[in-house]
Amino acid sequence: MTAPAPRKAPRPRADALRNRERIVTAAREMFVEHGPDVPLDEIARRAGVGNATVYRNFPDRDALVREVVCSVMDRTAEAAELALAETGDAFAALERFVHTAADERISALCPMISSTFDKNHPDLEAASKRVEQLVEEVMGRAKAAGQLRPDVGVGDLLIVVAQLSRPPAGTDCMRGDRFVHRHLQLLLDGLRAPARSALPGRAVGLGELRAS
Repeated sequence: MTAPAPRKAPRPRADALRNRERIVTAAREMFVEHGPDVPLDEIARRAGVGNATVYRNFPDRDALVREVVCSVMDRTAEAAELALAETGDAFAALERFVHTAADERISALCPMISSTFDKNHPDLEAASKRVEQLVEEVMGRAKAAGQLRPDVGVGDLLIVVAQLSRPPAGTDCMRGDRFVHRHLQLLLDGLRAPARSALPGRAVGLGELRAS
């Protein structure tokens, strides 16, 4: 007797996917504005969904924070892929990547410092490795062209971009946004080769940041 074919898992409905995306977007915005402890019902209100919809998608706060961090990493990786696809000036491609990464709010990675957050979750590990590899390639091209100082690492770049693009939680961060790209350009000018000074310590990678 022929065994029945295994049933395929049903695909999520389009409206369910849209709700999940709205929740993640709202959470990313509110984590940037208020920090990772913002009440989930406030996130639901901004997303335009009920509390039950939030908990149906994310059973606890850590699951939602993890999804936000992974989504920011994925979007940052896509920006790096676009920079790698450019065939012109390598440092100009790096500059465009940095400004795009700031707009994608890589500062949402800051919840990873939470003591209750699982930094070693497989989804986070995979997303982090992808970002690190792609940004390393973007930076490597600029270094090979003699345009980027050789003593900076992926971690150096991303942590400074995160710091510059995230005002302290509880401040009027929307007003501070107008300074972000100005200050990022000051940072980028300091990354150009030849370097005018020696940096203390050694270049920082994402692995070192995760372990700290």
